[in-house]
Amino acid sequence: MRSYELMYILRPDLTAEAMEAARERVKAIVANNGGEFEREAEGWGKRRLAYEIKDFTEGFYVVCYFRGTPETVKELDRVMKISEDFLRHLILRLDEK
Repeated sequence: MRSYELMYILRPDLTAEAMEAARERVKAIVANNGGEFEREAEGWGKRRLAYEIKDFTEGFYVVCYFRGTPETVKELDRVMKISEDFLRHLILRLDEK
């Protein structure tokens, strides 16, 4: 398995429960596809976007780290593209040390 960094932006109009559900959904997708969720970075929170996305000028930034296979990444990418809660996402493979 390889290490990955995932950064995603949630819609700013989500309730606290909906944001937590989205985070748990990401963790469940990683676990259900043979991956291991490592940790979630703290301290990003709500920030102003550089440009408007889907009529939103702000979003909740979340950064997390996980280990997984390419299939795990494909499934995460697929789900985040079709979900209305995620404005943008980026998955990066971390270098092996």
